[in-house]
Amino acid sequence: MNRKLLVLLLTLGMISAVSFSADAGSKRDGRPDGGTLSYGEYGRPATLDPVTSNEMISLRLTELIFNGLVGINEKQEIVPELAKSWKISDRGRTYTFFLRKNVTWHQKEGAGEAKLFTAGDVVFTHKIMMHPRTITPLKVRYEFIASVTKIDDYTVKFTLKRPILNALAKFSFKIIPSHGPSNRHFLTREDPFAQSPIGTGPYILKNVTADREIILVANDNYFKGRPHIDKFVAKPFADQNIMTQALMFNAIDMIVLVNPRDIPEIQGDKRYVLQPYNALSYSFFGYNMRNPLLRDKRVRKAFTYAVNRKEMLASFFNRQGTIISGPFAPGSWAYNLAVKPFRFNPEKAMALLKEAGFTKGSDGIMAKGGKKLSLTLKVPIEKESEAVKRVVLAFKNYLKNIGVAIKVEFKEWQSWKEDVFLEHDFDIIFASWVFDDSADISSLFHSAEIGSWKNNFGGYSNPKVDSLIVESKLTLDHEKRRTINRKLHALLADEAPYTFLWTLTNYAAYHKKIRHVAIHPYKYFSFADDWFIPSGSQK
Repeated sequence: MNRKLLVLLLTLGMISAVSFSADAGSKRDGRPDGGTLSYGEYGRPATLDPVTSNEMISLRLTELIFNGLVGINEKQEIVPELAKSWKISDRGRTYTFFLRKNVTWHQKEGAGEAKLFTAGDVVFTHKIMMHPRTITPLKVRYEFIASVTKIDDYTVKFTLKRPILNALAKFSFKIIPSHGPSNRHFLTREDPFAQSPIGTGPYILKNVTADREIILVANDNYFKGRPHIDKFVAKPFADQNIMTQALMFNAIDMIVLVNPRDIPEIQGDKRYVLQPYNALSYSFFGYNMRNPLLRDKRVRKAFTYAVNRKEMLASFFNRQGTIISGPFAPGSWAYNLAVKPFRFNPEKAMALLKEAGFTKGSDGIMAKGGKKLSLTLKVPIEKESEAVKRVVLAFKNYLKNIGVAIKVEFKEWQSWKEDVFLEHDFDIIFASWVFDDSADISSLFHSAEIGSWKNNFGGYSNPKVDSLIVESKLTLDHEKRRTINRKLHALLADEAPYTFLWTLTNYAAYHKKIRHVAIHPYKYFSFADDWFIPSGSQK
């Protein structure tokens, strides 16, 4: 998930957009077609469809395969995509989209004639996305939509429960085909469509190899014009060091997220471009409130006081980041600068544990009521980079100093996600969030989002937090919303459902043969159909 605020204040009257024209076929921009771009990913996606996915690896791929009704251009302006134009009426409660004609869904080999995209697909996407049995982080974000109506094959009307800020940008959610999923009512990760999706986007999923490489090929019939690069190959890596070496030895052409410790090595090689981008993400240690020992916020706050985040950021990430105090990244308008991160203070940590009723046993471990503060920290094996290993080991040692025993378990990626999001079998996790809406943290901390495959994996519940989240979503006054979110920030900082760590400066690295590269702040590949490789450098 990542957070780039698109504050587009719209007049609540009648608004129309003029469509841009782009015929299927060549882009006719003078740039050559051809070549293959292979890029490294830190881990593998669990799903490839845009509905059930809740991770950045999948989000980047779905950006290549699917389209929304609207998109966001490089200037962060809303532009037409599957909708060529729209109008807003009824004082911001009705959004009518006029769809492009002759847009076709990707065609699988031997599947017959390609099907046309229509308003029926838009209605279908919304229904399946909002079905109670579809597990998706999108549901909570689109609860403001009351109904979706097909006016005709190329006109669709959304009626909102209430006017909301920045509503138009939210219609960038990806549209899936009504003929795609095997179950037309709800979508699960077990549906074949989740692993073999079809979209309308610039690239078509060709296959997933035995080595879990994902092969995408150019869509010759893309409505914006055929993308220049013939093929994208996503290669998974379980170790960031190996991924960097793969780049240096020309085994891959691009890394979407460079290990900060590898920046000097790549920077010193003239073959590569090192490009910073602001993903507005943050890392954290998350706690499971189902464990009675962690339900007491004094314990969670003690853990945060015990951790020297400044030392870790300097030692493990070359100071390439900012320590944070709460659930919004510093680049967000919702971030409360008045709330300062807890300072490293092990004495304060010990005092909080004693206040919570813990005493140190003969083995040096804090205990209360016969239960020791001996906890399991689960980390996905794909996160087993050198930097992450050091962060996890440092966390373990910092907590040992205040009488807390941490057992680190590295788990295979899918097994880790099942433990965390399905079974909730953990005490602490180390993870990162990347946001696409800096003001909406409801899926992370609202009590309605507790459950299987939902993002409130720790089972955090606080009526005051629930109330502020709802109030923030209901207000149309931007300054009032800012005030509400600052209160929310301060409250969650004090509640410490996470030990909030830092937001890192992200860097992409790519071979200089790849030209006209523009990176979307959090979706990354939004503009990839315009990238190209000169004819002499193609392979």
